[in-house]
Amino acid sequence: MDNTEKLAIMNKILRELEDIQNSSTALLKKVAQAETENMNLANKLLEDKLPDLHEKIDAMVTESTSLISEFTSVRDKFYSDNNLGEVPEGA
Repeated sequence: MDNTEKLAIMNKILRELEDIQNSSTALLKKVAQAETENMNLANKLLEDKLPDLHEKIDAMVTESTSLISEFTSVRDKFYSDNNLGEVPEGA
């Protein structure tokens, strides 16, 4: 596998990580909506379980954001170390 193929795979992985982050963010919003709606319902089970779910998904969003940032740096370094030129914007 040559360096341009490796770079293409790195870019694909970054897009997949961004999809994971976007999906996690959407889940977090849904859980927050359920928590808000449960304020009127006052269901004990939801009161007990939704905050834990919210916390876990929030941690996933935070971790995916960090991973995207770190892997973008790895990809950018690979790009420049292998004389592939300037890292294109949004690559």
